[in-house]
Amino acid sequence: MTDVTGAPADVLHTLFHSDQGGHEQVVLCQDRASGLKAVIAIHSTALGPALGGTRFYPYASEEEAVADALNLARGMSYKNAMAGLDHGGGKAVIIGDPERDKTEELLLAYGRFVASLGGRYVTACDVGTYVADMDVVHRACPWTTGRSPENGGAGDSSVLTAYGVYQGMRASAQHLWGDPSLRARRIGIAGVGKVGRHLVGHLVAEGAEVFVTDVREEAVRQVTERYDTVLAVPDTEALIRVDGLGIYAPCALGGALNDDTVPVLTAEIVCGAANNQLAHPGVEKDLADRHILYAPDYVVNAGGVIQVADELHGFDFERCKAKAAKIYDTTLAIFARAKADGIPPAAAADRIAEQRMHEAAARGR
Repeated sequence: MTDVTGAPADVLHTLFHSDQGGHEQVVLCQDRASGLKAVIAIHSTALGPALGGTRFYPYASEEEAVADALNLARGMSYKNAMAGLDHGGGKAVIIGDPERDKTEELLLAYGRFVASLGGRYVTACDVGTYVADMDVVHRACPWTTGRSPENGGAGDSSVLTAYGVYQGMRASAQHLWGDPSLRARRIGIAGVGKVGRHLVGHLVAEGAEVFVTDVREEAVRQVTERYDTVLAVPDTEALIRVDGLGIYAPCALGGALNDDTVPVLTAEIVCGAANNQLAHPGVEKDLADRHILYAPDYVVNAGGVIQVADELHGFDFERCKAKAAKIYDTTLAIFARAKADGIPPAAAADRIAEQRMHEAAARGR
């Protein structure tokens, strides 16, 4: 079994003794009738009910699923804190192939498990789950966001996720190059699914030179047919080596920045939508040593969680977009803190988030 850093470990050791642990609650869910196997991890409720999406993914093992849930939940605590939300961090993973195993019965069973937590965890969409799925889950659980407008929800949260990443890119450009404009900058996007395809639209509109790749040929085809200036490359290995790349945007699964990719990365900035981009502790220093500016993933990809959190209070898109636009200022503040403290931006973001959570816990919210 592996812990959240990829090293061999026992789940209980990770929870109670590891620096990556400290989770308040982990729930293992099983419904034999529907085939549901799921993990709900609540990292912190210091700022409020834990909020985070549901990932539906064909994990190689149950242990891998638990490790992913723990890591993602912890990341949500930091993301929600940096987004200024009154929510802690949680995440759920459903084990299985969403194309083959997802059924209405399974989603309803999952909803009942979330409901059993009495509001300690609020769920939403993530990799492998969509608005229509949350509509089904909501039938069994009132603590469900990311629903369709027809069912009282805000709809697709990937729109504002992409907008927030775009703002993070502009802030990174301002910090490194002295100008937030992305016009004529070479930008590579790995993953053009729910978020990546919207991000492409923002960049093309500004006049950036965009390169894309995705494991799904259809996703690439849709983007290149819609935007005839976008260039496709065979894979991520080719993308990170594009000559003159200004910004690299990992927008698929985590672990994109690792011991193999960082040494060959040509980009001057990394700013993308994927969660948990740093494969292990120390990668942020490797980036800094190569003078690559890293915009912390959980800061710049917070637009979606801003949207689903707003849904709990009566959704207003323009209000959410205004909040997501502030990701620009938050990202600049992190870069300033990093420079002042002499630490990488990822560490600076962690310090700010931890301070907010600590202060909330000390006053009992």
